[in-house]
Amino acid sequence: MGCFPCFDSKEEEGLNPSNKSDDRTEGKPMVETNISRLASGADRLKTRSLSGSRKESMSPRCGTDVNIAAQTFTFRELAAATKNFRPECLLGEGGFGRVYKGRLESTNQVVAVKQLDRNGLQGNREFLVEVLMLSLLHHPNLVNLIGYCADGDQRLLVYEFMPLGSLEDHLHDLPPDKEPLDWNTRMKIAAGAAKGLEYLHDKANPPVIYRDFKSSNILLDEGFHPKLSDFGLAKLGPTGDKSHVSTRVMGTYGYCAPEYAMTGQLTVKSDVYSFGVVFLELITGRKAIDSTRSHGEQNLVSWARPMFNDRRKFPKLADPRLQGQYPMRGLYQALAVASMCIQEQAATRPLIGDVVTALSYLASQSYDPKSAPSHSIREKDERRRAERQEDRGTRITKSNDGGGSGRRWDLSGSERDDSPKETARILNRDLDRERAVAEAKLWGENWREKRRASALGSFDGANG
Repeated sequence: MGCFPCFDSKEEEGLNPSNKSDDRTEGKPMVETNISRLASGADRLKTRSLSGSRKESMSPRCGTDVNIAAQTFTFRELAAATKNFRPECLLGEGGFGRVYKGRLESTNQVVAVKQLDRNGLQGNREFLVEVLMLSLLHHPNLVNLIGYCADGDQRLLVYEFMPLGSLEDHLHDLPPDKEPLDWNTRMKIAAGAAKGLEYLHDKANPPVIYRDFKSSNILLDEGFHPKLSDFGLAKLGPTGDKSHVSTRVMGTYGYCAPEYAMTGQLTVKSDVYSFGVVFLELITGRKAIDSTRSHGEQNLVSWARPMFNDRRKFPKLADPRLQGQYPMRGLYQALAVASMCIQEQAATRPLIGDVVTALSYLASQSYDPKSAPSHSIREKDERRRAERQEDRGTRITKSNDGGGSGRRWDLSGSERDDSPKETARILNRDLDRERAVAEAKLWGENWREKRRASALGSFDGANG
């Protein structure tokens, strides 16, 4: 039986603390040596009659008692499954290789086969990390790894096939005959993707930072059920008293959190920022980076941020392909969540658990365009309401410590509480109330003390 070697990276250190190394070893030949110790398809053929099973588990010599179940395939099997990797079987192409649709002859199962680029060690590292991560992590919103192939210099991963493709396929560059996603489906996808991140951040131990959250990595099963894929850049998160992990800056431009891009310091809040960008893509229908647009609109976050401060501009943030078929209040609440996730300061972003709570609520509020009032009438009402608030001099103060407190968001209030800035204030309402109560108590105690002193002075004067 083969085994997964102990990594020369942080991922290995989390599973086998006795092995110490850092990211500076990434370019060393040890990665290639470790790859050679993976069970190959040929090894599996030799042992199949003895094992009676196609399941591979981690050998004790890897220094951990965690069992990893993954099938091994020969290159010949996967070539047959994909008709020799014909172009018509090609599903897509990413930074580390190509993905093909195939059918396993042994089980007749339809699968997605990812063939990694054989040039360079980065593909090898991604291969090792992805096999480990997806073998250990299981959740309805994470894609399932069926197996792998490590024959010679071939590196292939076999996943469950996701029939509806990626979220990117349904948001951007749609052909004329393809229907855009409706509002309810968008909220459902956002909530499911957030649950996948919540599992990685809060349920996995140690926590896992996804590091490459983007629309092309969210795959869609039947019924638009979302699953996160492509874990090659995932990192184990900080443990103990550590606030972050330091690593090379990897990921996709337009989705990376600013503090990570500038310092290489990675936290779970880096993923929350990336989620906010994808959520903005769902709301607006725009790409995170679109060089075909005018200069001021090429970066989605930079374009959207100024409009968060003016309720009258909120409808401009909605995807025009929705043709007004969305709940105005739901749009406000969705923008509130997105604006909190893309805060410049990581500390002010919410925890992913808070995001899941908010989006689960939004996804549960099914929108029926037939029963909804006229959209143009609602927009006029909202504009009049916003103008009245401005005339009264209403101002919503900016929160400096809005998210990450672990508080749950209450999205069932009135419409005047739906703007992003107001939501930030609501998140700290309890803190403001506690501060006001403390100040009132202090004032009351001082006032009583003065009265007591005054009464004693009067008593002394009367008896003098």
